[in-house]
Amino acid sequence: MKTQYYTATSLDGFIATEDDSLDWLFPLGDVNDTSYPSFIAEVGALAMGSSTYEWMLRHALTVKDQMGTAWPYAQPTWVFSNRTLPPVSGADLRFVRGDVRPVHEAMRAAAGAKNLWIVGGGDLAGQFFDAGLLDEIIVQIGSVTLGKGKPLFPRRLTSPPLRLMSTKQVGTGFAELRYEVFRGKAAG
Repeated sequence: MKTQYYTATSLDGFIATEDDSLDWLFPLGDVNDTSYPSFIAEVGALAMGSSTYEWMLRHALTVKDQMGTAWPYAQPTWVFSNRTLPPVSGADLRFVRGDVRPVHEAMRAAAGAKNLWIVGGGDLAGQFFDAGLLDEIIVQIGSVTLGKGKPLFPRRLTSPPLRLMSTKQVGTGFAELRYEVFRGKAAG
């Protein structure tokens, strides 16, 4: 079982624009050409921040048109938020706040032998890193720059550096990189 941060970023390191738009991302390629189909098959539980969850709510109709359902995940999902957010009918959601460590334990119990996916955002992935719970970062780097926005991973991570495990070209719009995270005390 691994705890994985799987995401896409612009070439200059932003996962979304300042207003949480992902409109820059979708023209770059087809998700089915990436590692996503095999990745999601190995995921047993998800964690996401409130901005990611609210993006899912705002785009529920588009998601339903593409996936057949407004909530595309069968796995239990923990949503971190300090606000009260509306649930999605039929989704296995748990709204939480605070320390990621007890949530990680609950996710592990729910996932069985499958992996845990930190969906977004970058700060939430950073909290799992800070707690020594992040094993991998899988990032698809898009061939666009945004200039500013929501950062990929707002942490200083220098010593030891991430260990590059693999690279893959995805069409003409993405490079997918898989990194192993040193599971020790956060450095920097």
